[in-house]
Amino acid sequence: MSFWNIKIYGIVQGVGFRPFVSRLAAACRIRGNVCNKGPYVEVNAQGSPEDLAAFREGLFAKAPERASILKIDVREAAADRDFPDFAIIESAKERGDIFVSPDIATCDRCRQELFDPANRRYLHPFINCTACGPRLTILEAMPYDRERTSMKEFPMCPACHEEYVTPDDRRYDAQPVCCNDCGPEVYVLGDEAVRREAAIKATRRVIASGGIAAIKGIGGFHLCCDATNEAAVARLRTLKHRPVKPFAIMMRDLAAVKASCRLEPGQEEMLTGHQKPILLLRRKPQAIFAPSVAPGNPKVGVMLPYTPLHMLIFDYPEDDAVIPAALVMTSGNPSGAPICHNDEEAREVLAPLCDIILSHNRRIRLRADDSVMDWFEGKPYMIRRSRGFAPLPFLVSGTKKGQVLGIGGELKNTFCLASNGLFYPSPYIGDMSDLRTVLALKDSIALMESLLENAPARVACDLHPRYNTTSVAKSLGLPLLTVQHHYAHILSCLAENDVQGPVIGVSFDGTGYGTDGTIWGGEILAASYERFERLGSIESFVQAGGDRASREGWRIALALLLATHQKEKAQDLALRLQLANKQEFTAVAFMLEHHVNTVTSTSAGRLFDAVSALLGIRRVSTFEGEASMYLQFAAEAWEEQHAASARILGTVTAQEAPLPGEGRFLLPTQDLFAGLLQKRLQGEEPGALAYRFHAQLARLIARGCQKARQETGLTTVALSGGVFQNLLLLRLTKAQLEAQGFAVLLHSMIPPNDGGLCLGQAAAAIFQQEQ
Repeated sequence: MSFWNIKIYGIVQGVGFRPFVSRLAAACRIRGNVCNKGPYVEVNAQGSPEDLAAFREGLFAKAPERASILKIDVREAAADRDFPDFAIIESAKERGDIFVSPDIATCDRCRQELFDPANRRYLHPFINCTACGPRLTILEAMPYDRERTSMKEFPMCPACHEEYVTPDDRRYDAQPVCCNDCGPEVYVLGDEAVRREAAIKATRRVIASGGIAAIKGIGGFHLCCDATNEAAVARLRTLKHRPVKPFAIMMRDLAAVKASCRLEPGQEEMLTGHQKPILLLRRKPQAIFAPSVAPGNPKVGVMLPYTPLHMLIFDYPEDDAVIPAALVMTSGNPSGAPICHNDEEAREVLAPLCDIILSHNRRIRLRADDSVMDWFEGKPYMIRRSRGFAPLPFLVSGTKKGQVLGIGGELKNTFCLASNGLFYPSPYIGDMSDLRTVLALKDSIALMESLLENAPARVACDLHPRYNTTSVAKSLGLPLLTVQHHYAHILSCLAENDVQGPVIGVSFDGTGYGTDGTIWGGEILAASYERFERLGSIESFVQAGGDRASREGWRIALALLLATHQKEKAQDLALRLQLANKQEFTAVAFMLEHHVNTVTSTSAGRLFDAVSALLGIRRVSTFEGEASMYLQFAAEAWEEQHAASARILGTVTAQEAPLPGEGRFLLPTQDLFAGLLQKRLQGEEPGALAYRFHAQLARLIARGCQKARQETGLTTVALSGGVFQNLLLLRLTKAQLEAQGFAVLLHSMIPPNDGGLCLGQAAAAIFQQEQ
């Protein structure tokens, strides 16, 4: 008889792992015990050598679907006693690397039980098992046990407790287990007497009649209405002050998705998997969505129901309300603020935006908005990483020991706690211009530090001195590392791909504070974890109007016109192209001439805005990236209709003439703009020019990287920054680079936008520690 002490590291808490170990032990004739230790699951196993070997093999081969084992350490020792059987014993606290499970969408077996009249959990809005349900958002401390979650407020009834302690039961040791007799309850906020079935039916009636409902989910509230009802969607847009930005859609089932959207290979598995993110899908001509769901957008963000309550909103037996196959399910928050997660916030913020609020009394400890992803070359391309994915860590090789915090960006904020080689990005927080988001950031950092037992010795933040994130970082009283914005983007790409570098980094986005005090945004860097050098950029321009210039692309277009034309000629062109009226032109020209309210910029994002205005596509943006996004749509629509011409414009060239000059080289984007201007004046259609802009910019980027390779000898290029959310530019740039022999690193599970900055900041903080 042999005795093994086994330590299992990874996502092994909150996924039914201890019950799995117990069942496997019984099958392999193993005696002993299993418990959570915080950083790992520990097994004491006693049995014959043959049985122990089979047991160890089964830990890897038969682990629960939601588990993710990183490593198993086995130590053979002398047993201090004979074990009579195998038991799950009380969890113990121990320091070390922590792995917290994200929230998991309702599994198929629970869904089947939900609608089974013979099942005792029939129509229970909180049905779950070891394979599904809330995890991160209800967790207060590790190890993951009921008394350290929001479920501690709901003592189990005898029937649930029997399942909880029965090894062969699917709910054996499932911490959120509950039923209609002992679990949380739903109710109508403001009319709490309307509870349970009556509350759900009341909400369904509001939606069916064209109203708007706020519904509390796993990580916060959604605002919901009939996605097929144009009047309902338009009203929600008016109330939420969101004129154009797309709404996310939740659809009843996969059949409904397939009827309205095109699916690429791999997307069905992602839609129906246990994370259930919002996936950007191409809509079919016969799609049932109202026009206002995503105006002028060829794609729509779609997800499937991922909680029992969502499923009951769509389908409730013996209820007369008719719910369509598609519902708007957008974040329950005012623009720029964090998602609401409790009744107090819902009363204050959401009540004016909706006709009914459906809440429940299971506390949300950590907000988690829905994850959003696009799809590129058969793989996910993350836009917002949150529910279902956070806080799964990224493993980065070769790191120094220590614990640090990357505070994240000012927009699309997430933060990242790092412990040695493990980097844990948080769920999505929001934009830091709103004080409520700043407070949510502070609260979330405190909770995540507690859960992960992380006490950062250093904090990294953006270089910009006036960001709210910089103020939060300084308030922590820790040694501070400021990390240049575009450098952090490239480090996030290195860390996600676990590449040591150095690399050529192409970091294209809207704005970031440069080391020279100007606004950067179209940068080519030589970058490693330890340092970076600015090798090149797009040509700088002066933007007038302060923050308004980021929303009004016509201002950038005027600046580019005035840089190359006499004032009278520039005004004539501006009026002819309807870029500005005389009063607007005069105001911008005055600011540029007298350096009033102006900044110097190399922003690639603002260049996109200027071209969008020049081509008459979007003169002004109502949300971040709108002008650039619709420029991309125009280019893609033209490419689809003129495939042969697009192939010529986008021809991949194995070698381009390298850029001339010494010192920081410049991509000639002023010439690119001037060429588009001439063709616009000659009457070439905007879609063709939009595609030409993308193709020529991709070629310029490749030329810049060729120049960088001549100077540095580096042959790997990392593409990052919000501009590379544009999959057309990403595809064209990648093709040009690969034709010139570069290896290309891309994002997949970390956003290329500012939602990924925290990972790069944390990587800099870990690697740039003093010896």
